[in-house]
Amino acid sequence: MKTGIIQQHNTPDIEANKQRLAEKIRKLAHEGAELVVLQELHNGLYFCQVEDVNLFDQAEPIPGPSTEFFGALAKELQIVIVTSLFERRAAGLYHNTAVVLEKDGSIAGIYRKMHIPDDPGYYEKFYFTPGDLGFQPIQTSVGKLGVLVCWDQWYPEAARLMALAGAEMLIYPTAIGYDPHDTRDEQERQRMAWQTVQRGHAVANGLPVITVNRVGDEDGVPFWGTSFVAGPQGELLYEAPTDQEVETVIDVDLKRSEQVRRWWPFLRDRRIESYTNLTSRFID
Repeated sequence: MKTGIIQQHNTPDIEANKQRLAEKIRKLAHEGAELVVLQELHNGLYFCQVEDVNLFDQAEPIPGPSTEFFGALAKELQIVIVTSLFERRAAGLYHNTAVVLEKDGSIAGIYRKMHIPDDPGYYEKFYFTPGDLGFQPIQTSVGKLGVLVCWDQWYPEAARLMALAGAEMLIYPTAIGYDPHDTRDEQERQRMAWQTVQRGHAVANGLPVITVNRVGDEDGVPFWGTSFVAGPQGELLYEAPTDQEVETVIDVDLKRSEQVRRWWPFLRDRRIESYTNLTSRFID
């Protein structure tokens, strides 16, 4: 399947960001993309660097203006688009939500981010309620998509549950970057750990992984780009640079997962009767 990814440097101008995305989505569709994946919270700046109640004004309902905007593009171009939005579910109740738009412009499904970080510069617990939809793949005309979001990347449980529910690929819109106060060596260790753990999800589950990160400096935080696509053995099919915008199409062979799982039947050999303690916070 020809999969398009867009790694973009955003500005405070939300409408301009959306128009730039629209131009790039059209370009990728004309290059044959059947699926286009956008980065986390792609409409504007990554606002979770501060705790400010006025920033809740950026949230929107689903369906809403952004699903109409990107849904119209999906219908026009006959492609599937994975978006990432700041959802206003009700007054005082907000989520970090991925919305998958089908080729006819309709909403194929949503995923609400489950794991919510709270670190310096990433104060997401102030803004987002943890998801309540579980880890359910979204059925589309191009396949069954296991869509997760950013901080979910570090949790093998999330990837596994998506795989067990029949996901044909794992997709991670993300927004992650360096702490500018860390040493260069520490920054590189973090970036490589981030990529390595996701390639591990590909290997452990025999599935392709598509990860799309933002890039560029936003209020002193340099986002590290490095969007990538890995095959079901963790092999890198594509890796974006750390400091440039990118829109490109990568051909992902969904049929390869079947063969890889025959060679490495990890799902067959799982000792599920011995995993009950995984639901414990910690085994004291």
